[in-house]
Amino acid sequence: MARLLVMVNAVSGGGRGGSAGARAVAALQEAGHDVRRVEAADGAEAERILRDAVRTAAPDAVVSVGGDGTLHAAVNALARTGVPVGIVATGTGNDVARCLGLPHDDPEAAVAHLVRVLAEPEPAVREIDAVRVSTGRWFVGMLSAGFDAAVNERANRMTRLSGTPRYVLAVLLEVVRLHARRYRVTIDRDTRHLDAVLVTVGNTASIGGGMRLAPDAVVDDGLLDVLVATPLSRVELLRLFPRVFRGTHVGDEHVSIERGRVITIDVDDRGPAPMTYADGERFGPLPVTLEVVQRALRILG
Repeated sequence: MARLLVMVNAVSGGGRGGSAGARAVAALQEAGHDVRRVEAADGAEAERILRDAVRTAAPDAVVSVGGDGTLHAAVNALARTGVPVGIVATGTGNDVARCLGLPHDDPEAAVAHLVRVLAEPEPAVREIDAVRVSTGRWFVGMLSAGFDAAVNERANRMTRLSGTPRYVLAVLLEVVRLHARRYRVTIDRDTRHLDAVLVTVGNTASIGGGMRLAPDAVVDDGLLDVLVATPLSRVELLRLFPRVFRGTHVGDEHVSIERGRVITIDVDDRGPAPMTYADGERFGPLPVTLEVVQRALRILG
């Protein structure tokens, strides 16, 4: 029997999170586990609850029921603590679960998977990398610092769509504001100055419900994939956009990917500092320095 803390984002996935959380608690209790369910109004509260629980209740594992934002709170509370995380993905994108090969569009399958994993004498745990940011925060998926961050901000304000269609519509609405910025990007002490419309750092391969911006990113290789898209017209971007779902955009002349362990991103022009997003959450303005930390997070199954 395991002591489990189930963190539920009841509003994720248009309300799917609440019902999925109830099913997860019932199934895990029926399997004989000691289960405590908690909910939070936002990511900050979720993180606080998880930190307190790790310190006082010492759960054997935490189960995140929600989207990448809920998992983001768990990452910030649990990175380097050794407490494993189980994922029941019920959010809009669910890209972390997708990239880990876990159920990402079927909460029932995710719950059943966790029950099976926890029934083993030694539950399978995968150790993956997480990214430590100069602000003191962590993320596990992707950080966006250009057009893709603007798309994320737009998508977060849209409530009538979910999943990939929400992000596709956000791209179409934001493309009219497409413009390049002058960036300063340092990859492992090698600094370059470049004009770009998009700068994305991937620990995982996809964003926005399956857009494979960094298709070859591996979550436990100790490296970050830095994707840069140099200036291109709105028409060129719209022609290139469908290719991100297959990952074939990386062959375009406007796109480059390099890898490194420590990445710093800033702007060299006089405009306002671009806002960044990580794991689908508003993360703060540039500059940021990112460092991959190997085996920082443990994932059930």
